[in-house]
Amino acid sequence: MKKTLARWFDSDVGYSFRNSPVAIAAAVVAFACVFSSLFAGWVSPHNPFDLTTLVMDHSRLAPSLADHAVPESQGGGVRKYLLGTDDQGRDILSAVIYGARISLVVGVVSVIFSMLIGVLLGLLAGFRGGWTDTVLMRLCDVMLSFPPILVALLIAGVGRALFPNAHDTVAFGVLIASITLTGWVQYARTVRGSTMVERGKEYVQAARVTGVAPLRIMRRHVLPNVMGPVLVLATIQVATAIITEATLSFLGVGAPPTSPSLGTLIRVGNDYLFSGEWWITVFPGLMLVLIALSVNLLGDWLRDALNPRLR
Repeated sequence: MKKTLARWFDSDVGYSFRNSPVAIAAAVVAFACVFSSLFAGWVSPHNPFDLTTLVMDHSRLAPSLADHAVPESQGGGVRKYLLGTDDQGRDILSAVIYGARISLVVGVVSVIFSMLIGVLLGLLAGFRGGWTDTVLMRLCDVMLSFPPILVALLIAGVGRALFPNAHDTVAFGVLIASITLTGWVQYARTVRGSTMVERGKEYVQAARVTGVAPLRIMRRHVLPNVMGPVLVLATIQVATAIITEATLSFLGVGAPPTSPSLGTLIRVGNDYLFSGEWWITVFPGLMLVLIALSVNLLGDWLRDALNPRLR
């Protein structure tokens, strides 16, 4: 592990990272968000979704460093609400941490599935050509003719209509599927273009002459040489997927109410924005901006670091 990290730091990409303050700052912010989300049970001061710990007398409290007494019926003691509380008395800081975990999981999983589908179809279209390429690219054109958020909204809405009383796992599956089916097109077109360039090079021709099977050529020779743009695109698409999930949740067809994500928290706080309780929607919105901005900055840095023309 240490040798791998040492080789990475000594590589061109590692050198570019060490000399980019923006990339370092973005990596620190992204790591802090991911770490706090993954270990929300230890990082967050409260469990905001445990109904037995909610105190309705503490609903809509403004951000404060002061302690608030808990009634004896709720176990007694004092609590601090650094970022205030929402309409149900949930700690905003804890709700943001738990909500960010849901947004990150949905975003990352949907990007992984989109990448798998897009890379497979793009590799097949670029290497085979002919009618296979024509059919797959026309399918991509059809998908690109519709706004992605509307397609995701349609799929998520249909899924909710078909499974109105579904378990949270099914609801999250429908949400991930809706984002996946709108995100694979970019990977397919990117891989298809890179594959068409690679298939005409000498090493591919030599593999064909020696009798190597086309599937093995695509998997062992072409695929590793087209993964650079895919990794850059995947990094940027994580932020897009998180924003798409937040949008769907804000519209009420995303994460289930029992496991609200950042989009759900923003929607709840939006009802109280003009009544003076600004913190209910502002802090989840800031968390969403921090995650999306840090991931986008890392994607921009990775794109420049992997581009040999910019070295």
